[in-house]
Amino acid sequence: MFASLFVLLYLGHLLADYPLQTDHKADRCAAGWAANLRHAATHVATCAAALALGVLVLDDMTMSLPVVVAALLWIGGSHAFIDRRWPVQWWMNHTGQTSWAANGGAAHVDQTAHILALVLAALALSS
Repeated sequence: MFASLFVLLYLGHLLADYPLQTDHKADRCAAGWAANLRHAATHVATCAAALALGVLVLDDMTMSLPVVVAALLWIGGSHAFIDRRWPVQWWMNHTGQTSWAANGGAAHVDQTAHILALVLAALALSS
């Protein structure tokens, strides 16, 4: 069940992070925070829709509602945190990756952090 859950959550992530992406989500102002929270809410909605699709289509998909809610809150909260950009910059500056950060590496670290959050959510949902 873990693999199915991860694929569904990753699909929700890809939809929210690319075709449904918002601008200015890392701006350091009230409008930036609002854009960030709308973007995180989009992630919660697309991941919830993907999980609902899984429950409807897959035979072995059963989950506890409180765990689903906790996983979706984790996905939204972790996504909002990562997308403020400073956590990724901090990580890269403190792990010797400044040159890679200057050459486009931040997007890869950003996506890796998001995927880690999805793996943890899928593990919680499958337990």
